[in-house]
Amino acid sequence: MSFFRLKIVYVLILITTIVNAQESISFKNHNPTEYGFSKEKLDSLTEFLKNSGSSSLMILVNGKKVYEWGDTDRKHLIHSIRKALLNSLYGIYIDEGIIDTTETIRELKIDDLVPLSDNEKSATIIDLLKSRSGIYHHAAAVSDNMLKSMPERNSHIPNEAYYYNNWGFNVLGHILELKTGKSLYTLFNEHIARPLNMSYSGQFTQKIVNSDVEDFKIPEVDGFYQYEMHKSKYPAYHFRLSTKDLARYGQLYINQGKWQNKQVVPENWITYSTKPHNITYEPAGIAYGILWGVLMKTKNRSASSFHHTGTGVHMLAVYPKSNMVLVHRVDTEKEYSFGEKEFYEMIDLVWDAKIN
Repeated sequence: MSFFRLKIVYVLILITTIVNAQESISFKNHNPTEYGFSKEKLDSLTEFLKNSGSSSLMILVNGKKVYEWGDTDRKHLIHSIRKALLNSLYGIYIDEGIIDTTETIRELKIDDLVPLSDNEKSATIIDLLKSRSGIYHHAAAVSDNMLKSMPERNSHIPNEAYYYNNWGFNVLGHILELKTGKSLYTLFNEHIARPLNMSYSGQFTQKIVNSDVEDFKIPEVDGFYQYEMHKSKYPAYHFRLSTKDLARYGQLYINQGKWQNKQVVPENWITYSTKPHNITYEPAGIAYGILWGVLMKTKNRSASSFHHTGTGVHMLAVYPKSNMVLVHRVDTEKEYSFGEKEFYEMIDLVWDAKIN
């Protein structure tokens, strides 16, 4: 082989190595200063976390771990971040033509304990994905805050108004299983967990909750269906994941759906689903996309980002301009003290630690 051809081969190998490095994660310790963080200020963040009731926190920049606190290998409930996990599966099956987002609830033959009206049955899959279905049926795993703002049944036609309702999210899980013939947990394992080398095993079970006051033990598996048959036929689908696995998932979105040179989630779906489809508080640039919360670019915010939070408060945040992923965890499977006040203080400390 000529020197010229050898040089081309070397360059191609180097490019491939760089691309793959950008599309995976290094959980080795890296100097935070090299990635735009002050070590001293991160030490202040550590002191805060120790006393706040937090379980763990991890920051990735360029796929490199620049900060880690707590047990990031431990699995516990991710609560509403489960909706962001659903986002990737929908992107895959819409792209493959298996799911038609114009299909209606009526065409899917979906109904519930309190029958849906003709108005509600005209809602489409894309209405559900955008949380604009106009279906205000009670659902499994609904919080008191959700119920406080729930509109009256049939008060809006589909795609008229935004409302964050677990009924729609739970039914989206059902639709995926209906269209594929597989459990949601199996689908996530095949399409996401295995390609990203997660510790997620795909094992799942089910839990039946018979009343709103029942205090049930969380099953120690990676996923479980929560049935509340006094509310709805459709279960909530809960995931238990580690901080590292959530960081991998966030990095997949930073990579625009690529992982080790393979397009795992369609890039155009990530772009479409992480833009604002519902403006929920315009003065602060707060919006909801498709199964992701969105922070829009504003006068006081230099770039947009997307995230999802969960009870406790858990957070998976993706900051594309900074090439940064932030994962925060709280162990809500036992009594916990971390709340909204601590959450905002934690966020302030993270951004205060950034040098540039």
